[in-house]
Amino acid sequence: MFIEKAYAKINLFLHVTDKRPDGYHILDSLVVFPDVGDELILFPVSGKEDRLVELEITGQFVSQLSQENQDDNLIVKAAYKLAACTKQPLKPVKIQLIKNLPVASGIGGGSSDAAATLRLLMRYWNLVIDNDLLQKIALQLGADVPVCLNPVTQRMQGIGEVISRDIEIPSFGMILVNHGEGVSTAEVFKKRQSSIFDKVNLKNSFDNVNSFIHDITTYDNNLQEPAILLNSKIEKVLEEIRMLPHCRLARMSGSGATCFGLFETVEQAQKAAEILSSKYSWWIWGGKAIH
Repeated sequence: MFIEKAYAKINLFLHVTDKRPDGYHILDSLVVFPDVGDELILFPVSGKEDRLVELEITGQFVSQLSQENQDDNLIVKAAYKLAACTKQPLKPVKIQLIKNLPVASGIGGGSSDAAATLRLLMRYWNLVIDNDLLQKIALQLGADVPVCLNPVTQRMQGIGEVISRDIEIPSFGMILVNHGEGVSTAEVFKKRQSSIFDKVNLKNSFDNVNSFIHDITTYDNNLQEPAILLNSKIEKVLEEIRMLPHCRLARMSGSGATCFGLFETVEQAQKAAEILSSKYSWWIWGGKAIH
């Protein structure tokens, strides 16, 4: 049995800096991976099997994927794309996805699942894949998959394929809140104005958590306002996060609808999550912002 964790991907800021002729948007974002995510468990399959990969989905949010065709799941797509890169015989597997993260919620659940699948199967099948090829496979699966391949703090630019890890940030606390109603990424981009924003002049290191959070507050998520126009409850979630003790910043992640709050310490974030959980039945998590 092999296990891999697919961490949530949080955009601390997200600026739309340009749009390509093919319609893809150029982004600038700082991404962190807090200590919460889906889990993938690989089971070897004995005997002769018709399928190389069988997928079983369990967990809190399994119902949100119950109508999905298995072949459309990014886990299965990732497995077959990886298999196509080698001529060596591969043993069939069963992958169990424990779906702990809300679906289509702006925290890269599906993308992180796909990236975790690539890591998991490379270990189990003992594959050595050139990094450029691996990045190409990831980008074919989705714009957020490359940054999820190595779930550490990263600056993400381009359409998601330009990645830099040359940044050091201090430890801090975070809460994540999802009120249960999704928004379409495509609709959010359609709703936004055509404004183009500058790239962020981000430092590579910070003296302390105060200076780091202060700098992050000066940036923005350009998709937050159009997402709120599509789902006004997002603003309600942000208001509740802002009112929590010691909260330094409340913002939406990605294209929504999950929102986050930043705190100077993990303990402050965990206490804030407890307070909010006592008031609402939303999906709420609090803990380390960097796993």
